[in-house]
Amino acid sequence: MSTNDTISALNLPRVGAWALAYALRRWRSLLAVVVSLLFKVALDVLKPWPMVFLIDYVLRGQAMPPALTGFVAGLPGADTPANLIAWSVGGTVLIFLLSWLAGLAATYGNISLGQRMTYDLAGDLFSKLQQLSLHFHARKSVGDNIRRVTADCGCAAVIVKDAILPAAASIINLALMLGILWRIDVTLTLLALAVVPFMALAFARYARPMMDRSFEQQENEGKIYDAVERTFSAIPVVQAFGREKLNEQNFARATRDTIAATRVLTRVQLEFKLLLGLATALGTAAILWFGAQQAWAGQLSVGAIILFLSYLGSLYAPLEAIAYTSSTIQGAAGSARRVWEVLQTESRVKDKPGAPVLRLTAGRVRFENVSFGYEPGRLVLKNISFEVDPGRALALVGATGAGKSTLVSLIPRFFDPVEGRVLLDDQDVREVRLKSLRQQIAIVLQEPFLFPMTVAENIAYGQPHATPERIEGAARAANAHEFILRLPQGYQTVIGERGGTLSGGERQRISIARALLKDAPILILDEPTSALDVETERAVIQAMERLTRGRTTIIIAHRLSTVRGADRMLVLHEGQFVEGGTHDELMARGGRYAHFQELQSGTTTPQFK
Repeated sequence: MSTNDTISALNLPRVGAWALAYALRRWRSLLAVVVSLLFKVALDVLKPWPMVFLIDYVLRGQAMPPALTGFVAGLPGADTPANLIAWSVGGTVLIFLLSWLAGLAATYGNISLGQRMTYDLAGDLFSKLQQLSLHFHARKSVGDNIRRVTADCGCAAVIVKDAILPAAASIINLALMLGILWRIDVTLTLLALAVVPFMALAFARYARPMMDRSFEQQENEGKIYDAVERTFSAIPVVQAFGREKLNEQNFARATRDTIAATRVLTRVQLEFKLLLGLATALGTAAILWFGAQQAWAGQLSVGAIILFLSYLGSLYAPLEAIAYTSSTIQGAAGSARRVWEVLQTESRVKDKPGAPVLRLTAGRVRFENVSFGYEPGRLVLKNISFEVDPGRALALVGATGAGKSTLVSLIPRFFDPVEGRVLLDDQDVREVRLKSLRQQIAIVLQEPFLFPMTVAENIAYGQPHATPERIEGAARAANAHEFILRLPQGYQTVIGERGGTLSGGERQRISIARALLKDAPILILDEPTSALDVETERAVIQAMERLTRGRTTIIIAHRLSTVRGADRMLVLHEGQFVEGGTHDELMARGGRYAHFQELQSGTTTPQFK
């Protein structure tokens, strides 16, 4: 389903059913809330009766119905008016106390249910975001995705605990109140219901604007998260170029837009609530007028008028609650829409039904007439074909933007080709389970990403159950053991965010140790030494030699010293192979590869003036 289809399908019944599905996961908490709400509704029905009993049967001395006479006779001390007044007051206090306790239990249950629902939805959204392909993440900012997980996921809880459950209780309450009011006076009841069409018109007028303004508010709040994440993730660049003021202006602009959107949403909601309040006020005024006329004419008792007015408030309150329910759902629908955009997004890279597990016996990699583009009609790779024999190393060489990283990203299925096939041991990578495919591939990136965890946990990221001995063995093979021991807590030292407490070479060697520990038969090295000095590069290359031994390896490098020992080299230019062969063959040919070599060896020297 596309995003547009998702948005068009976002109507109140569907939103409510979707949110209720999360509530039913926590059915025990839901049941506790429902019971407490029903108990409170029953108490609301009883609230006016002690006052009616006091006015009509105690103060005015009217004859009691037979059933009530038998009940009062069983009360201790019911033989004097003073004792009956005490019983009336005591009954009022008891009902209000029980109603308060029921409300307190419902509030507590709502908080517990709401938190569980929010975290359930956040967990589903977080899982979905991890599964979506790089096509999706390239078009969505990290800050906005964080906002969806941390804030927007509260929408389901709001819809259930602040809208659906109160609406259900209000419908039950409304049915009870209508039955009671109808028995008291049919004319006044019909007059009280005259406000319902006005409420319906108000909702029809404001429902869609409330949802749209809510969505705009959530989108603007997402931009605040985006501004914060973008600034703090690049804080060295921000400070180096003195762009703090610009980022403050961008943040202020995002907050101004959010405030403006919030004010518009609040204005729309207030107009809606004002119209509902006006309708109930006019209805109450009409009841007071006609009720007073009937009391003056002796057609209704004073107690009956007071009882009707008491229940009138209990009639209009659920009517308003039902109308506000729609308002609440429409307000939360803005966040729900943002969550649905992700949950309903079809990943471009996913398992086919019944896909088998990838089973490698040799580790041969083959590309057959592969073409790929990030956008339709704009190919980055064009008709690529090559093969890497098991245990051999292939080097990809080319200028920046030639398509080298894009090419290797097709092997673990970060993307799928537009045309052609990528085969591992003659198995199309699109026909096997994605998880089993990626388990057979280890990757070392140009910028090694390390997590704010211990050194040992970072090395064992792909093998979380690895023993300390295996972790240390991988570190030794990666030439990382010695500098790790010099850290304050050795292997238990917590690395700073993105590895900020280590040098580039140290981060790279930990990344190589992580790949060594994974022990995958296919290895991808994406410019692993481009940011290192010569001495550090030598240590990393030694570690890489151990890492590539016996593995099918594809290496991308700008520094030709990194790839000179590869079994074969392919030169990529504008998405196509233009040269191929060993180092000596390509040097003898005098083409692009030889030109790169001349630039890096100093034969061609740039002139600075």
